[in-house]
Formats: sequence, structure tokens, C-alpha cells
Amino acid sequence: MNNRIKEPDLKLINMESVEVEQIQWLLYPFIPYGKVTIIQGDPGEGKTTMVLQIIAKLTRGEKFLPDCSGNGEELLKEAEPVNVIYQTAEDGLGDTIKPRLVEAGADCSRVLVIDDGEQPLTMLDSRLEEAIVQTQARLIVLDPIQGFLGAEVDMHRANEIRPLMKRVSVLAEKHHCAIILIGHMNKNSSGKSSYRGLGSIDFQAAARSVLVVGRIKNEPEIRVVCHVKSSLAPEGKSIAFRLDKDNGFEWIGEYDIGADDLLNGDSRGQKTREAKAFLQEILADGQVMQSEVVEEAESRGIKSKTLWNAKTALNIQSVKVGKQWAWVLPEE
Repeated sequence: MNNRIKEPDLKLINMESVEVEQIQWLLYPFIPYGKVTIIQGDPGEGKTTMVLQIIAKLTRGEKFLPDCSGNGEELLKEAEPVNVIYQTAEDGLGDTIKPRLVEAGADCSRVLVIDDGEQPLTMLDSRLEEAIVQTQARLIVLDPIQGFLGAEVDMHRANEIRPLMKRVSVLAEKHHCAIILIGHMNKNSSGKSSYRGLGSIDFQAAARSVLVVGRIKNEPEIRVVCHVKSSLAPEGKSIAFRLDKDNGFEWIGEYDIGADDLLNGDSRGQKTREAKAFLQEILADGQVMQSEVVEEAESRGIKSKTLWNAKTALNIQSVKVGKQWAWVLPEE
């Protein structure tokens, strides 16, 4: 009896016959359709809250970010509302997720959850694809990814992570939906974003886009999203949002800080603090023409966007003087 395993037949794909496909975006250049995106950060940094805000706008077909792409492209044009599958392994649906969605203005009828009360859902579970087909969801979120690996999977072993990431990557491409995996970062003290990601490098290798969320050290209500991997487009500029118990969630816009600085407590937000100090100094004696402020800022190495972020944070007013604009500090 011959027990030899039959070798697979050789099949070649000639690149001449492959058609070029245009990448489509849920959120340019951060979240592509048909691919996997990872959003990671330390616990309590606002990852889930931010994603729920995005989900709320998607269910309403509304634009949800200022144009921070750097090239004039709209990050999300107003479009038809879409269905979303949101799976959480940490937060209660009734006491945490639903209140956040309602506060964000979501159409909750378009947010679906796979009931895994009797059997935990994993990334290899057939119910995931069944739900995508049944709901025609354009976005699937697994929060956190560690809760959907399966009890026997070691997240630090590439041979165990690779088939899981392959599975969700195939689902995203097959059904042309965006899949977001939310993950907690490890405790590596180096602060380098590349060393603080999820366990196996195969997580980030399979994802086409990786984002890091963190808070500014001396302004804890301000959180920043930094692009640390972008395989399909130029990396997007960092974007900040404000999150506090009194005023809730609010997008701020571009923020001049990189992922490594964001994760390094010694230098978080230093550039913005320096820009604020500069503005308070130059405007201390009254209004100054905007052109003079910008010119002096450039001479000190302060980037334009950092200057405008600081202007907004200090609530500096623009006053028309003839045909030009002047800046003035708000009255005490």
C-alpha cells in the first residue's frame, strides 16, 4: 500500500494576465477596504472609543474626520450608511458599548454582534464569514484581537498566528470589507513602537496598515493616532482627538508628533508645548500680524501645523487689520 502524499500540480500565474486593481479606502490613508488594519495602544488610551466614533459615522453615512491626508483627498465623503460587525471580548454590550454608540449618534440597527455566548468566537470561526455574507457589513472589528485567537493559540508563535491572519486577510479581500483588529501593546520599556506591538511579527506583517493610539503626557485628555505602517499609501499624518469625562469625544486635527515620541514619556507633546510658549511670548504685548508670527515661528524651526495646533489650543483670535490678519491672545 502506497501512503505517499500526492504532490500538488504545478500552477503558474503569468503577471501579464493579472489586472491592476485600484485600492479603495474606508479612511484614506489609514483604513483600506479589502485589507486588515491593526489599531494598538496601551489599555485606557481611547482605542475603542475612537473606533466606536468611526462606526457611528459609518452607520449614518457621515464624514467623520477633518482632511488630514496632506494631499487634499477627503478622508471619507458622505456616502450611503453601512452595516458594521463589532465583536468585543472585554466590554459589556448593554452597559458600555451601547451607551457609547448612542452618545456618538450611531444608527444602532446597523451595528451587529455575533452571539458567541455558547461558543467563543475565534478568527478561524466559520460564523465570521457567515455574518459578513448575511449582513453585507463593510467593516468588521475584533476588540481586542487577543480575545479571538482561541484558547490554545500562543500569540508569540509565528506558526500559530500566521494561519489566523491569513484567514482574516482572505475574508477581507474576498468580501471587500475592512477588518480592524484592536490590540493592547506589550510592556517593552524601549518605547519604540516597532517593539511594542502585538506578540508575533506576523500580526503586523499581515496587516496593510498599523496605527498606534496614545496620550500626550502633560495633556492627558489629548490622544493621538500615529501611522506606523502603511503598505498601500504614504503614511498619514498624526491626528489628535480630545477625550474627557465632561465634554466627551472631539476630533482636533493634525498633531506634530511621531509614534516613538508618543510612546516615550520624556518627549510627548514637546513640540506643541514649545509652540504654545512661543505664541504666548510673541503675543504678550498685544496683537501681531500673522505673517510676522509665521515668519518668526519658521526661524525657530516650528512647523506650520504645529503652530496652528498651538493657536487653536490657546484659543488665539484672528483679527482683520486692513487687508491682513493679526493674532491676539484671548482676554483673561
